[in-house]
Amino acid sequence: MSAGHKIARCLLQLMLCWFVPAGYAAEDLRVLLVLSDNNAPYQTFVNTFRQNLPVHIHTTILPVAEDFDAQQADLIVTVGVKAADRVAARSTLPMLAAMIPSNTYVDLLAKRRSARLTSAIYLDQPWARQAALLHAAMPERHRIGVLYSPGTRLDMSALRAALVEQGDTLLAKPLHNAGSLFSDMEEVLVASEVLLAVPDSAIYNSNNIRNILLSSYRRGIPLIGLSQAYVKAGALCAIFSTPEHLAEQARSVTVTFAQTRTLSAAQFPKHYTIAVNQEVARTLGLTIPSAEALRIQIEKSSGSLR
Repeated sequence: MSAGHKIARCLLQLMLCWFVPAGYAAEDLRVLLVLSDNNAPYQTFVNTFRQNLPVHIHTTILPVAEDFDAQQADLIVTVGVKAADRVAARSTLPMLAAMIPSNTYVDLLAKRRSARLTSAIYLDQPWARQAALLHAAMPERHRIGVLYSPGTRLDMSALRAALVEQGDTLLAKPLHNAGSLFSDMEEVLVASEVLLAVPDSAIYNSNNIRNILLSSYRRGIPLIGLSQAYVKAGALCAIFSTPEHLAEQARSVTVTFAQTRTLSAAQFPKHYTIAVNQEVARTLGLTIPSAEALRIQIEKSSGSLR
């Protein structure tokens, strides 16, 4: 056999090794999306998640968490806390919990037989990113106040370390009881220059937020919120991830799972947005950069947290 024929034969063998028929490029993956309820943010998550999925990933939607009762799938993606709790208590299938606060993940794992088959996309931001926002928005204010419920499992030591990295000080106070909320809040405000809202539904909820904002205004203390809704209500600014951001990240984890049948570790949001209320800034006599300028500063300081 001539040298030319040998080369052609080798090339043909390599091509045959590389070629995989389209039907065998990846095994089919059945994904069940379980929603906490059928409201707009969850629907937005679903619509974004299903965009540009590979053809071998098939999705089924369960719009109300209470309807879940051990339905079968290769992967269950829950959206919101209610759905995560429901599925964790009733299924041993691989589960990706999206849009849940990071401090609830330990409780979620306690309901599961295998942590290896459980992962999450957190709703809240990493402390280092929050600290970077505080420093970028108000570099002259260094005493950061936080009121929190001891039962929420918020890692105050990690928040303290993140603030110290930015040259700030944490003034954290645990809530005594539900009846002492506003007296405890006053103690925090007296000693602070900024009030940071944290993912703690016992304190920061629709029943309390208006009075919390009024208390902070009276002291001239800006509130850093948790979402766009907080900024509209009167918070100075907030850094948060949208349902679209979280759905894109969950889709990426799902595609990787389809290839490897392994779930990556629970993770904070990779993408985020910033909202600023310039009217509140003027009322409090503050000058704050635009949302885009804040993002540039945060990305410079937080690097890998983008």
